[in-house]
Amino acid sequence: MRRCSGLPDVRDYEPADETAWLRCRVLGLLATTCYDDVWPAKRRADLELVAVDGGVTGVLDVSVPGAEATIETVVVHPDHQGRGIATALLAEAVRRLERCGVREVQAWTREDAPALGWFARNGFVEDRRYLQVYASPAEVGTVLSVRYGLEPVGAFLHARIERETELRQRFERVHVCRRMVRELRP
Repeated sequence: MRRCSGLPDVRDYEPADETAWLRCRVLGLLATTCYDDVWPAKRRADLELVAVDGGVTGVLDVSVPGAEATIETVVVHPDHQGRGIATALLAEAVRRLERCGVREVQAWTREDAPALGWFARNGFVEDRRYLQVYASPAEVGTVLSVRYGLEPVGAFLHARIERETELRQRFERVHVCRRMVRELRP
């Protein structure tokens, strides 16, 4: 367990943390463009950290398939945002990843200004982007046709960034999804 002055303890996730982890993640995402990315159970990751201060105040999960790692979740409970908790979680993750020989950590995020600012302040740079398009029930008929007796009621689609202007005119919910990358020193 590592503790920075004035910050919650950062430690490994434990199965008993699951309910608090889910609550922290849901509440932390509500004010973002990922507000509907709700999970009924925690998904496993290779590196799972929590910040704890009387309860789970922040979470960070990283998948590590090899020399490149991916941040799957980094969220701070809204009552504790702005205190450096996400940065403390990242610092501990980077320390462990570098020790294991990981050369790069990446994350995918949308156009939320606080998230983009946090990634930039923590040494991440954008290297790729694409569009995520949500077609509502009213919009889905413009992109999907009915087959096999199925009736689409919505769709989640990907598109090339070059089509952003066109797709924003046709669909109510379009997000720019960015790949943020930080080189590490293994």
